[in-house]
Amino acid sequence: SFRPFPISQIYNQTITMRVLNVALALLLVSNASAFTPNALAPRTFARGIVAMSAETDGSETSILTRLPESAVELTLKIPGSATAAAYEKACMELSKQISIPGFRKGAKIPPQVLEQSMAAGKGGKNALRVEAINSLLTKLIESALKDDHGLEPIGQPNLVTPAEEVANDFTPGEPIELLVKCDVWPEISWKNVEDKEKPYLGLEGAYKRKPFNQEKFDKALNDLRERYVTLEPASEGSILAEGDSCRVNMVGYMANEDGTKGEPLPNAASGDDVEIVIGPGRYMEGLVEGIVGAKVGDDRTVTVTFPPNLKDKTLAGKQAMFDVTVLEASHRTLPEVTDEFAAGVRAGLTAATLKEELQKAVDSEDAKEYVGPRNAALGSALAEVMDVEVPDTLVTNQAREKFAMMMTEMRDQGGVSDEEIKNQINPENFSKYKEIAKHDIIRDFKVSMATDEIARLEGIEVPDFQVEEQLQAIKKDAGEDEQFDETMIRGKVETTLQRQLVFDFLADQSSLKVEYINEEFNEEMMQKLADESLEREQKLEEESAGEEE
Repeated sequence: SFRPFPISQIYNQTITMRVLNVALALLLVSNASAFTPNALAPRTFARGIVAMSAETDGSETSILTRLPESAVELTLKIPGSATAAAYEKACMELSKQISIPGFRKGAKIPPQVLEQSMAAGKGGKNALRVEAINSLLTKLIESALKDDHGLEPIGQPNLVTPAEEVANDFTPGEPIELLVKCDVWPEISWKNVEDKEKPYLGLEGAYKRKPFNQEKFDKALNDLRERYVTLEPASEGSILAEGDSCRVNMVGYMANEDGTKGEPLPNAASGDDVEIVIGPGRYMEGLVEGIVGAKVGDDRTVTVTFPPNLKDKTLAGKQAMFDVTVLEASHRTLPEVTDEFAAGVRAGLTAATLKEELQKAVDSEDAKEYVGPRNAALGSALAEVMDVEVPDTLVTNQAREKFAMMMTEMRDQGGVSDEEIKNQINPENFSKYKEIAKHDIIRDFKVSMATDEIARLEGIEVPDFQVEEQLQAIKKDAGEDEQFDETMIRGKVETTLQRQLVFDFLADQSSLKVEYINEEFNEEMMQKLADESLEREQKLEEESAGEEE
């Protein structure tokens, strides 16, 4: 997919692609010419056997015409020396393979004899000329597109007029013009947006997420204030109230059922000079309640209940008794969140900026859950501010992979048989799927190109150590026995991390609107799901029992 995907899915995706090989193979052999080009991956061509400029005295060697969807028509002006060389090479190659009475295999055979032999067989009288034409196309198209026009070819170039027809007018040693259609790598350009030098900044859109956790924020702010609390010794005779603190000695015992002290608690459960802050939810149930109202020098016996999730299971959920002696008491004062307080936390902070930073930090974990919807909103807005024509070769290639993935999921998750999957993989179904998926594929490709371009323009790079960390984690998940293409995986990791950084950059510069929604618990739906799960389990048990009988 062109969209960024989580690092944890990279290894799983490589495994899944092995499963897709069967489906992709079926796509290619099921009357492939009806719905997929001969080659979909970017193609590397051999260099021309003849330097065109040497024969044309500086005249044009090719003429380019732009077509929709990042396609071009290229008129190759091929000199006579090149047609002669291509035809001679075709004759030499055939001479090495063919056996003709009167000629030793591999010997030079006159072209007329070769053509007569091919005409009498399955190749046809123009077979050598067709081979020469295809050879010229293969050898010259890349240099013409790259060197003459600065374009990168992708997919398979095709003659507008089939080579079999062109061969009727092909004469070795005579110049010829070949009209070729080919997809090229698209060029990216940004739309003019009023008052914006960089159209990708200030993107607008909206997405939904759960509300900000105010309770978590309030706790974090209070914890920060606690770090800067001031203590003032309590006056003689003052009693402990909520908000105060004290220092105590504590000796603990297990509580008997009759309310008397039992066996002493381990030393770890007791202690001398222990600080206790009088406030709810801080300690074992009953401890604070038993100390409130005490004065310095008081001795109290306090009954507490250990938390049920205590690590020490011998104490979890049980009652204990503590002899508590109050050694000293203090009144605590929490600072108000003012500009002065904020500057004390860090120079340059104000009360407003401190709360803003704290809110962002508190929300960071919850926000991770909604990075996908956020990026989707950014991607949709990004696709609207760029101009790029996506070639059909890339659309077909991506549709092929998605179609194969869908077939694989139908088999693995939907319980569809392999035979039925094979029946579904045909040109007609693929064409329908491609038409449905085309809009999303084009949008995703635009976003992919845009994020890569923004990374280049803004100098956004991924630190090497981050790539290495993720790579090592994926290796660990893969295990020692699994084949691991490190070069391929490294490229995917780096691309994924870089695009994540770009989306974070765009989000910080955007004007996205967030709609906060409450996630309500649907009791009826949960009960329905539980009933369905129970029904499936019962059915499996019945089937298992039937097999055993």
